[in-house]
Amino acid sequence: MGDSLPESGKTTEVLVVSLESASARRAAFAARAADTSLAWRFFDACTGPAPGMTIDEPAIRSNKGRPMSKGEIGCYASHFSIWQDMIARGVRQAIVLEDDTVVDWAYLEPLAHTDLHAEGIDYLRLYAKRPTWQRVVRRDFLQHSRAIVELVGLAYGTQGYAITLEGARRLAGHCRIVRRPIDDEMDRSWAHGLPNLALYPAPILEAAIVSDIGNSRFGPKADPLYHSIRQKAWRALERARMRMLKARRLLER
Repeated sequence: MGDSLPESGKTTEVLVVSLESASARRAAFAARAADTSLAWRFFDACTGPAPGMTIDEPAIRSNKGRPMSKGEIGCYASHFSIWQDMIARGVRQAIVLEDDTVVDWAYLEPLAHTDLHAEGIDYLRLYAKRPTWQRVVRRDFLQHSRAIVELVGLAYGTQGYAITLEGARRLAGHCRIVRRPIDDEMDRSWAHGLPNLALYPAPILEAAIVSDIGNSRFGPKADPLYHSIRQKAWRALERARMRMLKARRLLER
């Protein structure tokens, strides 16, 4: 079982990222959360870049084959702003959810009272959109048959995660320059050095609601910068760094 948060930092902030105008989604989330004992609040999602962010358009086009959409920029800014706010106020720990999630509150309640940094966990995914390579690092975490796994690769999605002040500092520092969507950047543990830990099975689900970000991100990668020799070489290096991290983790078993 995890250690409890010390009295001085026992409160984990639970933030639900939601557009201020999304009244129907907010009402639906609030109805689903009616029985939890955890205090939570909506965080008004950003609709443009946040202070401290620098958007590197050529890098985005090279990495994604297209510009990022307005929704992707807003999503990036929302999570970046949350980390910046944690740093500014010294918030020890937070759970960040999006408003289209279905939450197992019975599990999140003990998670919110666990000192994750003391457990060696500064970032913990509560959901991933696609499977990738993983290894089990902790069994029976707070509940029988609930494991913590480390993911190496692109699992995608920002539907939910727990993060400590130390994790927020690491990600905020790494993500100041926007070079790809925020979930891509958060998954690149071989670049920022913060293990991409996740709970299995996931304690939240993504509801079947149309995304605010839109589907333009799934279009063809038509930008010439994406297909340049330099960018192809960079992607090969990125794959090599990912494989090296996997190899290190296998040796640690």
